[in-house]
Amino acid sequence: MTNSSTEKKGKGTIFVKAEICKGCSFCIDFCPTKAIGFSNEFNQKGYHYPVLVYEEKCTGCDLCGLYCPDFAIFGVRYKDLEERQLKQA
Repeated sequence: MTNSSTEKKGKGTIFVKAEICKGCSFCIDFCPTKAIGFSNEFNQKGYHYPVLVYEEKCTGCDLCGLYCPDFAIFGVRYKDLEERQLKQA
């Protein structure tokens, strides 16, 4: 049993534009850490869209975004997000 306060957080996360996704699965197939899977829900087009299934595995490498033909997903490292937020403040 894992204590939620000791769970390891990944190095990154993904952002998904679910309404654009066509469910091609390239992001899932090419994720090197196998952190992404299909949602149980459907988007407005009737496709299952990707979600981060294993947050602790995500590195934010953005291979998912590089392979997405519709630019519906992108990965980002937490350190890059923090730097961007500091610049905007």
